[in-house]
Amino acid sequence: MRILGLDLGERRVGAALSDAGGTLAQPLAQLQPRGRRDLVAAVARLVEENAAGRVVVGLPLLEDGRRGEQARRASAAAAALRKALAVPVVEWDERYSTLEAEARLSAAGVGQRRRRGRRDQAAAAVILQSYLDAGAPL
Repeated sequence: MRILGLDLGERRVGAALSDAGGTLAQPLAQLQPRGRRDLVAAVARLVEENAAGRVVVGLPLLEDGRRGEQARRASAAAAALRKALAVPVVEWDERYSTLEAEARLSAAGVGQRRRRGRRDQAAAAVILQSYLDAGAPL
């Protein structure tokens, strides 16, 4: 079963997809939804197009594990996705995923200008890979 991972930003949403065996996450797309309805519709299309059986939403917790404003927004988006999608939607701790994605892109030799356009997808892949590596349910 394939799993779709999401990194929800204020303006952009990065998406990543696992392989069918649920072992490897790859960047998939960058979305620029205009509001919650647009986000739900775009994610529903990705789920259908890629036959995803689960969606993992990155939850940007604070360093001490508490939920700040961004985490509350991510939880609200996850709740909207749960209502609209026929597949399970889970929240996953994404602390430092953007920093790790940035470091990976830099190490791969991706220039600063190109990194900006790929950062959200790479962060989604980091979140999803963390979920897969933890042995979370497929």
